[in-house]
Amino acid sequence: MKDEESGNRLGSYLRARRELVSPEQAGLPPGGNRRVPGLRREEVALLAGISPDYYLRLERGRDRNPSVQVLESLARVLQLDDIERTYLLGLAAVRPRAPRRRRPEHVPARVHQLLAHLQIPAFVEGRAFDVLASNPMAVALSPRLRPGENRLRSLLLDPEERAFHQDWATATADFVAALRTTIGDDTDNSRFVELVGELALSSQRFRTLWARHDVRPLDGGTTTVHHPVVGELRLHRDKLSVGDVILVVYYPDKDSDSDEKLQLLAALTGTGAAGGAHDGPAEDLRAGTP
Repeated sequence: MKDEESGNRLGSYLRARRELVSPEQAGLPPGGNRRVPGLRREEVALLAGISPDYYLRLERGRDRNPSVQVLESLARVLQLDDIERTYLLGLAAVRPRAPRRRRPEHVPARVHQLLAHLQIPAFVEGRAFDVLASNPMAVALSPRLRPGENRLRSLLLDPEERAFHQDWATATADFVAALRTTIGDDTDNSRFVELVGELALSSQRFRTLWARHDVRPLDGGTTTVHHPVVGELRLHRDKLSVGDVILVVYYPDKDSDSDEKLQLLAALTGTGAAGGAHDGPAEDLRAGTP
């Protein structure tokens, strides 16, 4: 993380990605006495068609203006996909800029009305996975979906959230990669700095994943969770942008076993069409009934 703190994000990314590519994957003999994971610097330089000295300058932040051709060659050697390649090109294109003022994330009134009418788990999250508003079904699905909670912090630090996810390892990897993607070049955003700092101190899993520099969006998909009352639920996830925030909804296949269990959960908790949306500080909500 030292390179990132000093502003050498390009060098930090290059080093992290070369450590993830094995000699065999790059078409090189494995060799006997390798002191570093993945590829050596000189191997990356050889395969990319640049001098070892120039590649060393890139990793150490002494040259921050590589050509697109050099970056494309490095992306090929490091076996980056389209999202990772775009991220690499963006790192080299970043220029010094004035710090951005952090704007409060606002949930439009119409979204509160929509949440109140939805009979499936739905909530609004900010760019750093802060829960900004939620409906009763979301809280019935997971108490960690109350406003004021942070989804990534809960996932990494809350034992109940770890038990909730069938594939916790994949979920954590996806969330951390999505956070890095969202941050992009907005590295001076106080909320991102605060969250990354907190998790780096409190979670070994976060430190491991953050050091990989994975980048990918966390969009729609299907997940399986273990609810402590109704058992296993297979749910689809969709995300819809609403201004600066994201509306997230979870729903099962119609007439499926998970559909029946979700209806049972609504009946047991008294949630559904009559419930309203939750909004406000988490401490206010914890004092009442979801």
